[in-house]
Amino acid sequence: MKHPIPPAFDVSRETQVRLDAYLALLGRWNARINLIGPSPPETWWARHIQDGLQLVPLLPEGEGPVADLGSGAGLPGLILAACVARPIHLVEADQRKCAFLREAAREMGLDHVTIHARRIEAATLPPLAAVTARALAPLHSLLGHAHKFLASDGLAIFPKGRTAEAELTEATARWHMGVERFTSRTEADATILLIRELRPVVIA
Repeated sequence: MKHPIPPAFDVSRETQVRLDAYLALLGRWNARINLIGPSPPETWWARHIQDGLQLVPLLPEGEGPVADLGSGAGLPGLILAACVARPIHLVEADQRKCAFLREAAREMGLDHVTIHARRIEAATLPPLAAVTARALAPLHSLLGHAHKFLASDGLAIFPKGRTAEAELTEATARWHMGVERFTSRTEADATILLIRELRPVVIA
């Protein structure tokens, strides 16, 4: 069963300034290195910013670190970092995208963001309170990364499209987990999976 996403996250004036700076920089860089494809800029707030903002209420309480795997244009990692002061780690192997992430973090004033310019398999991260990834890989692969990095009580927060249930079915052959499903506010066919108590299936 899907739950409604928690109430919309209202951003402060300071956060709005950060997000506006992000969009301005994204507009300058996207034509050069194709960070998010050729979508019209007037759609970016709803399609990308609000898509990240809806994850903020799902973050666990506390100051534990969060990582965004395969961060790309910083979605949703930089959006989360604009809203919360806890440590945010962005993992991205593409050096050009890392250059954008560094510039964006600087212009947004996000000194609590750390960028890891390497493949996920080679990254070294602290035990995470939460991990996110958007449009990166099938769920069973994401769960392998999450299990490696999450603290024992950590959460995985993965937006998924219309294949969410099929991916969950495939993943349960390999993983035990508790799953909550939330209906996305930004895409009619999308589901946000909140996963806890993740552990591999032991095959005798």
